[in-house]
Amino acid sequence: MLGSSAEAEDAVQDAWIRWQSTDHAAILNELAWLSTALVRICIDRLTSAQARRETYPGTWLPEPVLTTSPVDLESISLGFLVLLERLTPVERAVFLLHQVFDYSHAEIGEILGTNETASRQSLHRARQHVAAGRPRFDSSRETHEHLLHAFMGCLSRGDVASFASVLAEDATLYGDGGGKVRGAIMRPLSGGDRVARFFTGLLAKTPTEPDLVVEVKDVNGWPALVGRTSAGISFVITIETDGTHITTIRNVVNPEKLVLRHVD
Repeated sequence: MLGSSAEAEDAVQDAWIRWQSTDHAAILNELAWLSTALVRICIDRLTSAQARRETYPGTWLPEPVLTTSPVDLESISLGFLVLLERLTPVERAVFLLHQVFDYSHAEIGEILGTNETASRQSLHRARQHVAAGRPRFDSSRETHEHLLHAFMGCLSRGDVASFASVLAEDATLYGDGGGKVRGAIMRPLSGGDRVARFFTGLLAKTPTEPDLVVEVKDVNGWPALVGRTSAGISFVITIETDGTHITTIRNVVNPEKLVLRHVD
């Protein structure tokens, strides 16, 4: 719902506080009460977050999380969470409740204080927005990991030519530094050649930390590059592919998003 593990924890805490102060004897269905309370808290937080993100320095990306056990890839991948940003808070709630958690429209109407018709309309709009932004090709985990390792090799070599066989011609790079990291891009960068030149230029200008270790970790359900030094995590790079080349790169360097909480 929130695209942020930290905010999700806060939302659960808020729901718990409300639960503690409620007369439980008056609650007929505990699950329904908790679902309603938590979803409405999330909608309030999303509404507030949308206003904050309008003034966010550069591109806002969801917070990466480590996934060490099987998860619902459809609902937790960074690419999918980015797509959800196209939706209004209510559309997002309806889409996730129906598509991921299998709530009926009647149940969703009760949770949101509307009705079945309104829920169906919100789901229809949400599906249109999500479908318009979905990748055109599916990638296997094996192909995804192969291209990720190839990309890591290009970074280690630091020459533009080596990127040609890895990046699609229309590849796009998104960076999220939150206005806190020098050298982070403020706007998406499109074109495989431009993306390659950005990375090679960045490597040439930025001295490599002597204790930097780059590992492949499962982030939001897919293999990703995680850079770590003795001071903590420096970056998380995730990719999307068309099965042959890398089409999208998301580079999160905002230190506030690099706690890398575990989600099981």
